[in-house]
Amino acid sequence: MVHFISEKSSEDDDGGERGLLHSWRGYSYSVVPERLLLPRPVLQVALGAQHGVLLVEGETVYTFGELPWKQTQASQPTKPTPENALSGQRVVAVAAGSFHSGAVTEDGSVHMWGDNAAGQCGLSGLSCVPNPTPVALLEPGGAQSVPVLELACGEKHSLALSAQREVWAWGSGCQLGLKEAVFPVWKPQKVEQLAGRWVLQVACGASHSLALVRCVGPDGIQRPPVDKCNQCNQLLYTMTDKEDHVIISDGHYCPMGVEAREDPPPTQTLKASPSEPILPSHSSSTSTPAAPTPDPTPDPEDSQKGGTTTAARPPSDPDPPPSPKAAASTSSSKSSPYPGEKEVKEYLRKLSDASQTEAKMANGGLHAPPSGRGQSALNSLVASCASAVGERVASTYEALSLKRMMNFYLPSSRLEALGGAADGGAERVRREESVQAKKSSSTGDIHEEEAEGLRRRLSLPGLLSQVSPRLLRKMGRSRTRAFALTPMGGGVPEDQEVFPTLQTEVWSWGHGEQGELGHGDNLDRLQPFCIKSLNKKEVIRVSAGAHHSIALTAQSQVYSWGSNLSGQLGHMDTPSTVPRLAKLSEGIRVWDASAGERHTLLLADGDCIQPIIYYSGQQVKEAGEEEKMRGREATPSSPSCSRSLGFVSSVVAGGRRCVALSDRNVMGFISSLHELASAERKFYCKLCDIKSQVLRPLLELGENNSALGPAATELLQTLAGRFSLLSHLTGQHGASLTANLRRGRDVSSLLMLEHASIFLDVYNDYCSTVGNFFVMGGFHALTKPSLDIFGKSPELLQRLSECSEENTVTSDLLVALFYLPTQHLHEYGRLLLKLATCFEVSSGDYQKLQDSCSKFEALTLQLKRKRKEAEYTFHFWKSFPGKMTDSLRKPNRRLIYESSNKSLTVQNAGRFSVNWFILFNDSLVHAQFSTHHIFALATLWVEPAPEDNSGLHGLKVVTPEETLTLLASSSAEKTKWLRAINQAVDQALSGAGQDASGPASKSDPPISRTASYTFYKDGRLKDATYEGRWLAGKPHGRGILKWPDGRIYTGSFKSGLEDGFGEFACPNKALNQGDLYQGYWKEGKMHGLGTYRYASGEVYDGSFQDGMRQGHGMLRSGKHNTSSPSVFIGQWLQDKKTGYGVFDDITKGEKYMGMWQDHQRQGTGVVVTQFGLYYEGAFKDNKMMGTGILLSEDDTTYEGEFSDDWTLSGKGVLTMPNGDYLEGSFSGEWGSGLKVTGSYFKPNLFDAEKDRNRAVKLGRMSVRAEEKWQAVFEECWSELGCEAPGEGEHLKAWENIAVALTSRRQQIQDSPEILSRSHSKTLEGLEVIPQHEGPITIERYHSIRLYLLKACDTPLHPLGRLLETLVAVYRMTYVGVGANRRLLPQAVNEIKSYLCRIFQIVRFLFPDLPEEGGLIPEPAENLPDGNQEMSADTRTESPKPGRVVSSSALLLPVLLPRLYPPLFTLYALEKEKEDDMYWECVLRLNKQPDLALLAFLGVQQKFWPVSIPNSLPVASSTKDACFASAVETLQQISTTFTPSDKLQVIQLTFEEITQEVQSLLKQDFLWSMDDLFPVFLYVVLRARIRNLGSEVSLIEDLMDPCVQHGEHGIMFTTLKACYYQIQHEKIT
Repeated sequence: MVHFISEKSSEDDDGGERGLLHSWRGYSYSVVPERLLLPRPVLQVALGAQHGVLLVEGETVYTFGELPWKQTQASQPTKPTPENALSGQRVVAVAAGSFHSGAVTEDGSVHMWGDNAAGQCGLSGLSCVPNPTPVALLEPGGAQSVPVLELACGEKHSLALSAQREVWAWGSGCQLGLKEAVFPVWKPQKVEQLAGRWVLQVACGASHSLALVRCVGPDGIQRPPVDKCNQCNQLLYTMTDKEDHVIISDGHYCPMGVEAREDPPPTQTLKASPSEPILPSHSSSTSTPAAPTPDPTPDPEDSQKGGTTTAARPPSDPDPPPSPKAAASTSSSKSSPYPGEKEVKEYLRKLSDASQTEAKMANGGLHAPPSGRGQSALNSLVASCASAVGERVASTYEALSLKRMMNFYLPSSRLEALGGAADGGAERVRREESVQAKKSSSTGDIHEEEAEGLRRRLSLPGLLSQVSPRLLRKMGRSRTRAFALTPMGGGVPEDQEVFPTLQTEVWSWGHGEQGELGHGDNLDRLQPFCIKSLNKKEVIRVSAGAHHSIALTAQSQVYSWGSNLSGQLGHMDTPSTVPRLAKLSEGIRVWDASAGERHTLLLADGDCIQPIIYYSGQQVKEAGEEEKMRGREATPSSPSCSRSLGFVSSVVAGGRRCVALSDRNVMGFISSLHELASAERKFYCKLCDIKSQVLRPLLELGENNSALGPAATELLQTLAGRFSLLSHLTGQHGASLTANLRRGRDVSSLLMLEHASIFLDVYNDYCSTVGNFFVMGGFHALTKPSLDIFGKSPELLQRLSECSEENTVTSDLLVALFYLPTQHLHEYGRLLLKLATCFEVSSGDYQKLQDSCSKFEALTLQLKRKRKEAEYTFHFWKSFPGKMTDSLRKPNRRLIYESSNKSLTVQNAGRFSVNWFILFNDSLVHAQFSTHHIFALATLWVEPAPEDNSGLHGLKVVTPEETLTLLASSSAEKTKWLRAINQAVDQALSGAGQDASGPASKSDPPISRTASYTFYKDGRLKDATYEGRWLAGKPHGRGILKWPDGRIYTGSFKSGLEDGFGEFACPNKALNQGDLYQGYWKEGKMHGLGTYRYASGEVYDGSFQDGMRQGHGMLRSGKHNTSSPSVFIGQWLQDKKTGYGVFDDITKGEKYMGMWQDHQRQGTGVVVTQFGLYYEGAFKDNKMMGTGILLSEDDTTYEGEFSDDWTLSGKGVLTMPNGDYLEGSFSGEWGSGLKVTGSYFKPNLFDAEKDRNRAVKLGRMSVRAEEKWQAVFEECWSELGCEAPGEGEHLKAWENIAVALTSRRQQIQDSPEILSRSHSKTLEGLEVIPQHEGPITIERYHSIRLYLLKACDTPLHPLGRLLETLVAVYRMTYVGVGANRRLLPQAVNEIKSYLCRIFQIVRFLFPDLPEEGGLIPEPAENLPDGNQEMSADTRTESPKPGRVVSSSALLLPVLLPRLYPPLFTLYALEKEKEDDMYWECVLRLNKQPDLALLAFLGVQQKFWPVSIPNSLPVASSTKDACFASAVETLQQISTTFTPSDKLQVIQLTFEEITQEVQSLLKQDFLWSMDDLFPVFLYVVLRARIRNLGSEVSLIEDLMDPCVQHGEHGIMFTTLKACYYQIQHEKIT
């Protein structure tokens, strides 16, 4: 035996105050712990068989004891010596096995040293490792070492927990959990069975291993699961098809996992009571379970089939008889399916006290008297079904709609059971004997297994629909039910990183001779298996001794199992193969535990703050010999010295030694931390007691007892859920505080500081729920049912609710009990304050603690106030007349004030009328004799009525549909009511009860607010619901209005009416579609721009007025494949087409451009068809009627009377293309045989000259250009604020422009994707109003031009909108069927009229701009003019310098590029024949080489650019070399849009020619037209411009009039001459 040489621990030594180390051996009455002196606080201790490892602050590692692997030393034990090999490594954790040690550094690397005979140090080839040596954990094929969090070491093996929460193992023996058959395993390998799970902690016994694993939540799929067994390669999940359901089982057990024994394991028989149908248990594909029928009475034979052989069965023996041992204890298949009388008695006798208390709580069980059986198994079945926690299957699939499916089969009230992992049956006793006898791999309690099997099958979402409905119906019929009182994932944000999880499982593997694996047998396990009986026990820590294991739960209980030779389990004499509770006296809460070779050390809270150490196991006699404790080992006992050790923060047992780490209580800080943790643990135990002893029985009673009524039952279930959340949070917090004591002991890691809001929310919600239940009379209704549970004198309630008064009513006790948790908040505040006093006032920690403390205190006060409100309300309902109570009593409604003392009445009320006003926290109720009216507070405005001389104390109450004047009995009452109502309204708006500041602190509630309201009075809004902004009783601002028939308006309101931009949807039942309007409103009607999509498929896009289509708009009918697709664009008046409009009938292929009235074509108009027909003339009643002209494609013309579409009727003249004509009376339809009475004329050749004039003048009978699209311009004028064009204030117009820009921009900012970057820039440029008054100079003229360019670039500007609309109507008119050459003159005139009318608007905005043709004087020094568009005008040959103002110069650059495609198409069609002749000639002449062509065109030889300096000489065959730059310049004419740009190109071409000739002649030179023309002709030919004729016509038609006589005019004439010359060239 080793003795430590160390001083006695006296108070005055200077070893520091933290991390003091005390060590002793075993237990005897006189044992005195010795203190090991170290220079710094010890952070962690690990003990081996004969040695120990210490981690000391500053990352230093010491070892002490017998260290045979250090070759240098003799065999006597050493004092703590530093491991120098680890100096400089930042070690964060240490571990010790029996004869080897390990350390983990901050970066996750592992160092091992000590005995390595079995490979336990992970270094091959060495039998022992003298100094710490790094060991790498490598993924197969990976080079990067896996970082490690913690290590555990056993006798011959080591385990590491990686940062990915996976377990790695090395060493020897089946306790590694690896697939290896050859030992030792030198290299660390991953334990595949646990891959995919989140492992929290690992522990190593001498030859077994434990892992604490987090349960997989319903949505916690972490890693892809393994689906085949690693050893026997069979599927882990089997699927069995039945006629009406599919069974999925993960009951596969690997035969290689169990070492062979002498006798084969027996078949498991399934015990079933006559009252309960058999459920297929873990069914492998071979079993044939009896189909669950409603109520069979199975014979033993059947029951045997129902069970499944989970252990391996040798193929030679198809049905082995049960082994004798098994037959004795499982009442084998011969006898009845119950355990024998004798065994039950035997078992009950053996149960120790602790187990008995547990047995009381179980609902019967396997060994309970037969009567309880059926009930309990079903109970556990429903409970287990509800829990989908932690199975491998659940981790594979999301446990999806179990709840939804249960909904379908079970009565809805039972659904609560499925809210989470039910632990209803979790307190069942573990039935040990039968289980041990079975020696199968299963976990004990067969009924639990049944339920597990079912639950797994139910938790597979993909197969939910296939679960047997009969099975579910049967569950639905169960008489009792289990309630979900453990929240799973819901409510508390169980952020893995923030709160420690309580949903855990313990897995074990390795040697099991002594039962240390806890699976209910003594078999070995080669792979990790889950100890089912510890599921839902909330294990937070595991520890392994040499041959026993212990688990510590969040409820501060200790479960132990394994060898008990020295009483180390802390309960009965025999060893246990399943976890059992250790026996501790009442009120002892264990929070740290450690297992040594043959002893167990526990650290617990008792009555005082200082922790107590308990010891159970081998006793040490003074003389040094050892003996087993007899009679004492059953319960852990406390060494007398534990008080003197100070505040112990953790205990460690190992080998035969015990160690405790403690701190001195400096400034009370340590004791405060201990007190906080201890209080939390005590509180959690209390909550668990309430949950199991009060809440669960109440819930079960509430379910079966109609006394509560459905509403209260639901509230009770909600209350239970909230209680569970609170309790769960407390448990998690307790575990986190415990962990903090064990390791850090600092303030920074206190979760209640960082996450105070979680605590506050959970308490707030819980308290509200209790209040709701109380207000609804729930606790009162429970009085009678609770008599059945707690009896006449409810001592249990009295004890739990800490109520000291005698003879308290049950309901009051229940209220006190459920309000108990709110007192704990005060406790939080007190303890945080106590901690704060340990710090300097200026420090950050003090500030943090102080803040949190005040938060908790504030909530305590608020919850007290809430409780008072609930009590006041409850008593009010007791006295309130019955009929109205039912309709007005709502769970979260609280009373604030009421006028039963006649303090408030209605003005002008009748003498006998009764007016009772009741103010709740959500509404004001006006009750009369038998009726009452409820005004919601959110839409209630109250103000004092102005005081007049009459001395009435009036209040004016405004609601959306009523305005009441109320009279108070005195001015004090008036003030009181006014304040109460205003405060209630304010709270209702801000979310009730958020202000903890106390009454009367708030100002009046806002007059403008957001609320929801349903209208009830007759009228347009009857039954409609409005949700949005309000102002003084009227909808105002953005909101949504919904009618019950499906109409919905979303948008702006103004004083109760739709106003501004909004969207309105109106369903059309007949068409199964809806109308949809998006646009502007005014005073409740559509007004302004909008888009209306009709259910019929029509879409109207345009202006509205007073809810009707009025102004300019476009109507598209039908999709292109339906009956009548057509498009109308034009003017509307009172919902009808009236005025000028274009109608495109796509099916007929006709387009009408003309006047309309009342939806009909009326007046003059033009029709063109896709076949080239053209009609212009009069229309009446939607038909061609009256005089008109009709032209066909080949120029056949008819001029005369019409009576119907395309139908001639009356006098007329028909002219043939060759000039022959018919004159007379015509009748019949064009194109289908005409009847003619008249004369035929064939003008002879000599009349040819005279007859040329017979060509028809078109356009006389069409609508004049300035009469077209008047509505478009009127809308622009009205947007500028003018009644009629030109009438109005131009300053006002600028204001309107600014308003339009900002409001539309605001609207677009809600959906920014519409705006491009450049667009936003343009908008910013437009927000500055340009200078619009004062004389116009050239500079100002430029700035106006730039402004117009920008304004026309964005549709948000009125001018931009106007332009956009004009472009749309222009394209609409002249594209498609409208591309008819006969429309060219009209198209040109339309552009000119646009220019003229837009120019009028521009001159209105800039009043000082001269009119068309006016002059702007140039400044004296000529400005260099860099603007291409305008340069056309700079070179005018006007005598005095200046600039002519013209609409085309200002506006064509903006307008023409947008209209160019349709316009140019018309030109091309009109000039088609001429262009073809010209092109043919161009192609022919271009075949010639340059010199030949120059000669042919008669260019003087001196101008031939043959020998240009710096270029190649031109040979006779060269093509395209002469005047190349001029040719290239001229080709650009096709890329420009406006005439001025095109003229600019021609001018540049001339300059290029001149330049080339000048460099040729080396002198200045003046052209004569005779010299110039042939050269230019050459350039035009070589430029090969395809549609030159169209270009020429376009320039001619749209050229600025002031340019015609200048230099540009002459150049243009030259080009035109060239065009005609080329056309006729072939004649020469």
